[in-house]
Amino acid sequence: MSLSAILTEAYNFFRNHIVQLASLTVPLLLLQVVIQLWLGSELAAQAEVEVPQFGAMHGAAMMALLLIFSLLISALTLYLEVRSRGHEVTPGMILKNSFTFVPPLLLAGVFSGLAILAPVMLFAVFGPFWVVGLAISFYLFARLAYVNFMVIVERLTPLEAIKNSFKFSSPIVLKTMAILMMYIPLSLVGGTVLSLAEFGGFPLQVIIDTVFAFLGLFVNVALFRLYMVNRSTDVSEDDSNSDHTEI
Repeated sequence: MSLSAILTEAYNFFRNHIVQLASLTVPLLLLQVVIQLWLGSELAAQAEVEVPQFGAMHGAAMMALLLIFSLLISALTLYLEVRSRGHEVTPGMILKNSFTFVPPLLLAGVFSGLAILAPVMLFAVFGPFWVVGLAISFYLFARLAYVNFMVIVERLTPLEAIKNSFKFSSPIVLKTMAILMMYIPLSLVGGTVLSLAEFGGFPLQVIIDTVFAFLGLFVNVALFRLYMVNRSTDVSEDDSNSDHTEI
């Protein structure tokens, strides 16, 4: 299936289920944004101090962000899976069952995140060559973009999910990278609007940040559609090979 067809189907799904998606994800996004803005202001304040001090509250906030993000991705992915099977569910049901996947998803996220960040951090030592590290990191980001689907849909362990995501994404890495690049215009527009909204105070910043974070979930929907299309192809090929072997 072409990339344009993937994006069209993802857009139609996002538009048709926007109320359910919002009721499921917006409360988590609001909480995440509030913590991010508070933590950002704290870090900015500490940067102006000669001896920065980071307390238990800062560590707890960072851990809370990881947990909330893992729960958000778990709930969104589970909803996409259930709806792809044609089942009707409530946000409460999805959220309740999402907690089961938070630990493995969090662990897989930490492992894959370290792998993605490693090239940038290593090449940053060589000055301008950090661009090379950034390119490698983005490539790894595309190869590991399906880890959460492997954990939730395939029910794999974190390490198995990372291995299978790397293998699965090989033939579709360019399409995956194209979809992930949609984060760039969203981030640029969101950053511009947010900078203009600074004069409106903290509540307006929270609302704008949450809106753009919600719009960013479209990228996850598009990735899931790409995943399901290619997963169906792989399953069909496996079944065909199995039938041929039996004959």
